[in-house]
Amino acid sequence: MPFRLLVPLGLLYLLLPLHHGAPGPDGTAPDPAHYRERVKAMFYHAYDSYLENAFPYDELRPLTCDGHDTWGSFSLTLIDALDTLLILGNVSEFQRVVEVLQDNLDFDIDVNASVFETNIRVVGGLLSAHLLSKKAGVEVEAGWPCSGPLLRMAEEAARKLLPAFQTPTSMPYGTVNLLHGVNPGETPVTCTAGIGTFIVEFATLSSLTGDPVFEDVARAALMRLWESRSDIGLVGNHIDVLTGKWVAQDAGIGAGVDSYFEYLVKGAILLQDKKLMAMFLEYNKAIRNYTRFDDWYLWVQMYKGTVSMPVFQSLEAYWPGLQSLIGDIDNAMKTFLNYYTVWKQFGGLPEFYNIPQGYTVEKREGYPLRPELIESAMYLYRATGDPTLLELGRDAVESIEKISKVDCGFATIKDLRDHKLDNRMESFFLAETVKYLYLLFDPTNFIHNNGSTFDAVITPYGECILGAGGYIFNTEAHPIDPAALHCCRRLKEEQWEVEDLMREFYSLKRNRSRLKKTKSSGPWKPPAGPGTFPAPERQAGVREKKRRAPLLSCPSQPFTSKLALLGQVFLDSS
Repeated sequence: MPFRLLVPLGLLYLLLPLHHGAPGPDGTAPDPAHYRERVKAMFYHAYDSYLENAFPYDELRPLTCDGHDTWGSFSLTLIDALDTLLILGNVSEFQRVVEVLQDNLDFDIDVNASVFETNIRVVGGLLSAHLLSKKAGVEVEAGWPCSGPLLRMAEEAARKLLPAFQTPTSMPYGTVNLLHGVNPGETPVTCTAGIGTFIVEFATLSSLTGDPVFEDVARAALMRLWESRSDIGLVGNHIDVLTGKWVAQDAGIGAGVDSYFEYLVKGAILLQDKKLMAMFLEYNKAIRNYTRFDDWYLWVQMYKGTVSMPVFQSLEAYWPGLQSLIGDIDNAMKTFLNYYTVWKQFGGLPEFYNIPQGYTVEKREGYPLRPELIESAMYLYRATGDPTLLELGRDAVESIEKISKVDCGFATIKDLRDHKLDNRMESFFLAETVKYLYLLFDPTNFIHNNGSTFDAVITPYGECILGAGGYIFNTEAHPIDPAALHCCRRLKEEQWEVEDLMREFYSLKRNRSRLKKTKSSGPWKPPAGPGTFPAPERQAGVREKKRRAPLLSCPSQPFTSKLALLGQVFLDSS
């Protein structure tokens, strides 16, 4: 469909007063230290308001200064904010909240809960906090990270979700009763993201607990979606999990589909799984062929590829960040800059934006303080260092504070045209929006570790390496340490796999280097610097008891397919 989409700016960008630390007339970039403190103040204004006015309810209602349950009565904001506390450096409050959750969290309740939301917010939040608890100074029990109270809570919550996967297609229902399972008469129609957004949390859970059921059901659901794609390689928006028939046939990258694509990439990196990455790359080809126009992404009919909705949804703003994870930086920046023009037009991203008309869509004018564009800015800044990305962070801080801040927290913006507010502060504001803003302005945060520092931990299965970086964020921005998945293996041989692969890698590199040289320059050695190590010495499958140096200074995981680092992916070309 060879037409070009012209985007009139329409409204002028909201003129916001810039604080000290914002760029001056000379165009200097925003001062990261200044905005780190601003973001930290935003967090505590929202967090303290929740504790004072809304706890133990799920979320804060900032206009009436009270709370309400939204996704299941879990004190959800507390769980969602827990790892953000550590990222901001508040270990004492992290420790206090862990004790509160241990004493109060109960999943044996007669509540209908979203399977998707419970997984990404509760299971993901508890897993992340469990893996970060030692760093936060929590006294961990013997056997950690393969055991611990937060891990047991995450497992309990996940088991409550398992009945939803008992369908003829292996694709889960969207809602489950935590006490009784799937209600009779529950709708079998589930969105694509609600089926394909489990592999990160469930594979982590299986690796830590040794129970394969979680990863098995997540993989089965992913594969059934893959098998249900159309002849032109697209998936729709909603599907019947009993019959496997598509109910909503709109294909795109936004709401209802988004985190399915995200989890193919993140699952591939987390698990070093070539098949998951190959699936995403096939989808990516179809998405480019049928939905991409002038670096925007439209909605099309999944079987024909004809445009059904020429709109940009705010949830689609995660896509440039995902592109950066597969190394497609140029296209990521082009799309990001398109989305940034919309932010500049309104001081936020409306839920729906009509691309040809360059304006909001009726009844979709709101901005619930979503994180996706900020998330992409964080990933792209790590990959490029482009100061434009810091400017987005600055604009987000200024907009949110000017428009959304009230006495009891930050309120959802009901309408970006006139800045009317809604009486809700979603838990993802503290889990994602504030976290990604802070990480954008904090280049030395432990989350950005490049492998130069790490912790060696003794488990019942041997020594493992944690905290070396490479964290995988779930779709609620809860960071998972990929090395932890290799701490609780039952077979010693699996602990040696990475050693064998890295020794082969260095051997291959040495041989290639020798071919290029006409004269020998002495015996080859691995390059010095962070992330390098001597090849382990092992004969006849017997490990030497005495090691000359730490074995690894990066996450202990197989490198058979891809290693993602700072926004780049290195493919195995052997």
